[in-house]
Amino acid sequence: MINTENAVVLLVDVQGKLAQKVVGSKELHQKIAQLLRACEHFDVPVIWVEQLPDKLGPTTSALADLMPNNTPIAKQAFSAYVEPQVEQMLSSLNRKQVILCGIETHICVYQTACDLLRAHYHVHLVTDATSSCDASHYQTGIAMMQQHGAWITLVEALLFEWQQAAGGSNFRSFLQLIK
Repeated sequence: MINTENAVVLLVDVQGKLAQKVVGSKELHQKIAQLLRACEHFDVPVIWVEQLPDKLGPTTSALADLMPNNTPIAKQAFSAYVEPQVEQMLSSLNRKQVILCGIETHICVYQTACDLLRAHYHVHLVTDATSSCDASHYQTGIAMMQQHGAWITLVEALLFEWQQAAGGSNFRSFLQLIK
């Protein structure tokens, strides 16, 4: 079970023109935005990476604006985990459940998942918060990660897992997240 005390979200490379070219770009942005709002609601940290931002452009402003107190980590390698700052942040947070989202599913998200799994993290791929420019690449990327041991989830399933019960002092504000 994914719990808020042991989870961290890793947002991978939703930036520049590529973020507009991926399959279902509008829906992808909506789902990632919903996930980022939930992170704030549940106090789940977000690590945010960008692939060569000086060449590919910054993270989509609609998403970056949801993380005003966060700074993206620039990377050159396709895997975010091999970036020393990402590895250090994950280690210092001491959270073993990494919720993975971003683009492209079959390249940067896939390579990040593999490296995290090798480092003994529990990787949970949020399939409706990932995409690729080609639908078959997206589907194959998901299958490749599953073969390596990544768990599959959806934004809504994850949020209800974090909420755990239909009640409590924050339930009304939780309901606003899923609308």
